[in-house]
Amino acid sequence: MDEIAEWAARASDTVLTAVGVRRHPLRWRRAPSRATIGRVLATVDGDALDQAVGAYLTARNTAGTASGKRQVIAVDGTLRRGAARLSACRRHLLSAVTHHRALTLAQAEVGTKTNETAHFRPLLEPLDLDGSLVTFDALHSVQGHVTWLVETKNAHYIAMIKRNQPTAYRQLAAPPRPDIAVQHTASSTGHGRRESRSIKTCSIADDLGKIAFPHGHLALCVHRRRRQTGGRESRETVHAVTSLDAHQATPAELAAAVRGHWAVEALHHVRDVTYAEDAPTLHTGTAPRAMATFRNLAIGLLKTLGAVNIAKTTRAIRDQPARALPLLGTTNKTLRKLDQALSTAGVITRHDRPEIANST
Repeated sequence: MDEIAEWAARASDTVLTAVGVRRHPLRWRRAPSRATIGRVLATVDGDALDQAVGAYLTARNTAGTASGKRQVIAVDGTLRRGAARLSACRRHLLSAVTHHRALTLAQAEVGTKTNETAHFRPLLEPLDLDGSLVTFDALHSVQGHVTWLVETKNAHYIAMIKRNQPTAYRQLAAPPRPDIAVQHTASSTGHGRRESRSIKTCSIADDLGKIAFPHGHLALCVHRRRRQTGGRESRETVHAVTSLDAHQATPAELAAAVRGHWAVEALHHVRDVTYAEDAPTLHTGTAPRAMATFRNLAIGLLKTLGAVNIAKTTRAIRDQPARALPLLGTTNKTLRKLDQALSTAGVITRHDRPEIANST
């Protein structure tokens, strides 16, 4: 919050005009104070803000998606630890995030983690998922969700299966995996560790253990090995079911989708490290949720513009406030349209915004 107020204080009169700061009766403009910004954020309609930002990023994602390439979306929940330290209410957010550029297309506050499952459908309902692949962890791997995705949304899924579903887990782990050859391997090095991944797939017969996953065509077994520099090696085996068949996705593509779901966690890392999301500075009203949404907007916008290093790009914009305006497409023409819409809705009157009404 301090950084936002400091950025506003550095903004020139031109920038303040462009973002709609009203003219003072003495004919000058003054940036809002930290207290004012916090007070406004605390009263924002979190649902409406999430919907608006989600729609904006969805439009940018649609414009930038390669033709013929399947869209992959992860459904993932996160806890804002900073908010939890200051409040008895632990704030969980459930998000739908694209694998490719980590754009948050939808987000909802769900209260506690156990409520995530009930918000799965409402979160995805507004999105056009036709032909998309949706990945999610074991918490959401239930029959109703996968049926709805395939039959209602015309989407595909990869459902992770863990030991909290003992029957399905036992069924997937039971096939003679040693008899199935590894179909794809990949490795990577970075952040002080080396990681290798391999995948095996096999078709699921209609009567194979009566696995309760409608439209499930392939069982996946992903084996991951990690070694930190100077540390011991760790190993993990992940089981999953997908509605895609062997003709619709290669083992390499399936492995990339599973890894992409894990990689979505990097978005939480960026929000925490670059934007200090877990720093306990805001805890009043809807302010924590609103700030999480604005972070999604900032990261998503920079990603669609091709930014690779979010922290470096953010610092460049922070140090020169005027750089933010072209990124947002903010012009006097844009503001006049916004002003007209607000006036029509009765939110403001024309004489409240003379600096826009008279701009060219």
